[in-house]
Amino acid sequence: MKRLFGILMFSTGLLVSSQVFAETANIAVAANFTKTIEAVGKVFEKETGHHVKFSFGPTGKLYAQIRNGAPFDAFFGADERRPKKTIEDGNGVADSYFVYAQGQIVLYSAKFPVKDQPLDVLKAAEFNHLAVANPKTAPYGERAVSYLKSKGLYDGVKSKIVNGESIAHAFQYVVTRNAEIGFVAMSQVVDPQSPVYGKGQYWVVPQTDYKPINQGALITKRGKDNEAVKAFMKFIKTPKAIEIIKQFGYNVS
Repeated sequence: MKRLFGILMFSTGLLVSSQVFAETANIAVAANFTKTIEAVGKVFEKETGHHVKFSFGPTGKLYAQIRNGAPFDAFFGADERRPKKTIEDGNGVADSYFVYAQGQIVLYSAKFPVKDQPLDVLKAAEFNHLAVANPKTAPYGERAVSYLKSKGLYDGVKSKIVNGESIAHAFQYVVTRNAEIGFVAMSQVVDPQSPVYGKGQYWVVPQTDYKPINQGALITKRGKDNEAVKAFMKFIKTPKAIEIIKQFGYNVS
C-alpha cells in the first residue's frame, strides 16, 4: 500500500512539475503563415507541454501593434523589414532574429487558364476584379504590384484591383468568387484543407521576377524571458518543423 501511495505521489509530482514549468507564448504572425504555424504549433505543444497562442494579421498592422505595446512575445512577419524595424525600435531581441521561410506568390483563378497563359490572361484583363493584398501593409501585395509594373501590366489592370487588408483577405476574394483572379500565397492553394485545393488553376510567379519574400521572426522584448517562446523558436528550426513548412509551399534555406 505504501509502495502504491509512493507511486501515486511520484506521478502526481511529475504532473504538477510539468504544469508548473509549462508556459504560454503569445505570438503575432503574418496572415499568410496562418495554417502553417498552426500545424507546427500543434506538434510543438504535444512534444513540449508548452502552449502557443497566435494572433494573425497584415505584417504592417502587427508591427504597429507591437510598437504600441501589444502583448506579443514573438513576431513572425511576412518580410524582413518590419521585424528588423522592431529591433531598431528597441522592441525586439536582436540576436533572436532569423529568416524562418521564403514565401512564393502564385496567380490563381477558378475561371481563367492562368496555368499555361498567365501573361495573356493579365494582358487581356477580361476579368472584373483582380485580388491583391494591400501593398502598403502586406509584402505579398507589394511584390505582386511590383511584378505587374515590371512587366508593363499594371496600368491595364489597376482599375480592376481589389485590395484585401492582408493576403488572407485577398485570398477570400477569390474563394468567394468576388474576384475571378488574384495574386495569393502558394501556401493557400497547396494546403489539402484549402477551399480551392484541386480546383481552378494557379501559376507560380518566377522568384527571379520579384524581390525575395524572406520572412523574418524574432522574440520581442516582452518575451525575452518566456521559456515557451524560446522553446518554440528553437523548435521551428528543427527538421520536423521545416518539413511541415515546406509542405505548405514555402522554401526554407
